[in-house]
Amino acid sequence: MSESSESGYRHGDGLTQPPVEPEPDLEDAFDRLVSEGSGRLARPWSTLVVTGLLGGIDVGTGVLAYLLVKEETGSAILAGLAFSIGFVALLLARSELFTENFLVPVAAVAARHGSVGGLARLWAVSLVANLIGGWGIAWLIMQAFPRLHPTAVEAGTHFADLGMNLHSFSLAVLAGMVITLMTRMQHATDNLGVRLVPAVLFGALLAGGQLFHSVLDSILMFTALITGQAPFGYLDWLAALGWAVMGNLVGGVGLVTFLRLARVPHRLAEERGHHS
Repeated sequence: MSESSESGYRHGDGLTQPPVEPEPDLEDAFDRLVSEGSGRLARPWSTLVVTGLLGGIDVGTGVLAYLLVKEETGSAILAGLAFSIGFVALLLARSELFTENFLVPVAAVAARHGSVGGLARLWAVSLVANLIGGWGIAWLIMQAFPRLHPTAVEAGTHFADLGMNLHSFSLAVLAGMVITLMTRMQHATDNLGVRLVPAVLFGALLAGGQLFHSVLDSILMFTALITGQAPFGYLDWLAALGWAVMGNLVGGVGLVTFLRLARVPHRLAEERGHHS
């Protein structure tokens, strides 16, 4: 075997290609994901409930901003930009949003730093607590701002009317993809200022694009239901929630998490070897 072959270089048309080396940035991000994910999976029930309630309240703050701007301007794009304050609150207050758990704890489970049962517990508690906190803040918004009732009914009815079809499922897949990609970008750095950028941009894209997000759109539907003027009921909301959750999982776990983890197979193998 030639010296160049042993060193992993290839000579042919005058070009020299170095051997493929692991990317330090990817490895650092993977280590951060696994470390934080294992911590989330190990949280006690009380912590999961509290952080989930706060997550629903934080997103509800964004919903308040969304409805205020939508009522004043009629623009979903401007309202979506205003909504991003909810994701900024999530980041700075370190609360828990159900769909933010598609990358971080899944990475920990894939690396055998946690169990599938622990992941199911995290998802279930986060979602239920998000919805309870979201309903509470929706009730407060509707009591405090009666003038927002028509806007709330319009916004909530939009998602209730989507139905269970390819169109709505595609919107849900995109919502899961957007949120999980935001999470991945935020874990690429420890700089808080840089991490705020995807919170604003992806929050605006999610709400301004009216993507089908299980928690955000549930809170918007709650505001409509609380007014007593919504042309749909809680059973319609529950069906929409289940459909959105499925699409969010496909987009977040399938299109982002698995493909991102596939870029660091050697690190997954190492971690699994340590915990075998």
